[in-house]
Amino acid sequence: QVQLVESGGGLVQPGGSLRLSCAASGSISSFYAMGWYRQAPGKQRELVAIITTRGTTNYADSVKGRFTISRDNAKNTVYLQMDSLKPEDTSVYYCNGQGRGSYWGQGTQVTVSS
Repeated sequence: QVQLVESGGGLVQPGGSLRLSCAASGSISSFYAMGWYRQAPGKQRELVAIITTRGTTNYADSVKGRFTISRDNAKNTVYLQMDSLKPEDTSVYYCNGQGRGSYWGQGTQVTVSS
């Protein structure tokens, strides 16, 4: 019933920036929280950042101070601004919406390399 579509990934050099977008087919206000996760080859999927309906945000220690999650309720879109990117940030990034069910986007590749 709900579709999430990520965009904005790509190749960037260390120290560069990218902004990921997650567009929802319905109101993002219907979710308890929305978040960004990432999964690199050979690793478990990990939480990067979340934002609740109240606007509270939380970040993984590895990205704190570099990444910012935000939302535009009018556009039903959640963003992840990624600054000061490191090679360790290379991963597939997934958007998640948590309500009575859990919804996932298809993922977008972020590669940080010289």
